[in-house]
Amino acid sequence: MTTNQITTELHTIRDWLRYAVSQFEASDIFYGHGTDNAYDEAVWLIMSALHLPMDTLNNFLDARLTTSERSKLASFIDQRITQHTPTAYLLKEAWLQGLKFYVDERVLIPRSFIAELLNTDLSPWIEFPEMIESAADICTGSGCLGVLLASVFPNAAVDVIDISQDAIDVANINIANYGLEAQVTAIKSDMFSALSGKKYDVIISNPPYVDAPSMAALPAEYQNEPQLALGSGVAGLDHTHTILREATNYLNDDGILIVEIGHNRDALEDAYPNIIFNWLEVSSGTEFVFLLTKSQLT
Repeated sequence: MTTNQITTELHTIRDWLRYAVSQFEASDIFYGHGTDNAYDEAVWLIMSALHLPMDTLNNFLDARLTTSERSKLASFIDQRITQHTPTAYLLKEAWLQGLKFYVDERVLIPRSFIAELLNTDLSPWIEFPEMIESAADICTGSGCLGVLLASVFPNAAVDVIDISQDAIDVANINIANYGLEAQVTAIKSDMFSALSGKKYDVIISNPPYVDAPSMAALPAEYQNEPQLALGSGVAGLDHTHTILREATNYLNDDGILIVEIGHNRDALEDAYPNIIFNWLEVSSGTEFVFLLTKSQLT
């Protein structure tokens, strides 16, 4: 069936939803950028593409689409299937802890267990969030965790750091979208290299951590993301080694470091047998995010 036939025969959101789910189910697309099934993916794509609130689906199921809207949906569904373009890139949006962020192919699509922890104000490790005066997000990508840091620590000056100018440009879009220009600063830097003289109460990082074998086996959707933001050497720990080596120089005396490392807990503990890592509990378990105080690092 041609695109013209599709747009001629499908008239309502109900029609397009059924069609999208059928096409996704018959394809080999991979989920993992905000949804885990064809129905949720189709609802997200259709409602956001039409600029309709997600929770109003039932109100609009039988609403008829314009010719341009039908053409847009047909193109998006085709790209999602034939090019394995993540829906987040098609829509230029991603969601994290209920907040919407601008994303495009220049940055990794936000997904981080650290966001869950920030949603709890990093309790019990931080007793008084209002007393945090400085925070940094290393390898920030879209800047989403920096925006969350600013929300959790309203009195903190927040730096978001990335080696990619493309990422810095996207981060600045999200900083501006949330009106945080006075609180959050995007800095182009290879990890800590451009942060001389800076000290922070909190440093967080969701750095690249995919090991070489896993990089080679990534689904096409992940291969459409910036590979610079995913791979971190043979064991997936190159960036984490740098953070552990240098973070103490950028932490205040009572400062804390929080780092997400994917499935590399065993490899990390083997590499640092003398460090007792504090593994934080997130929705998927206690082996993905660690916390260290400055004294533990030292």
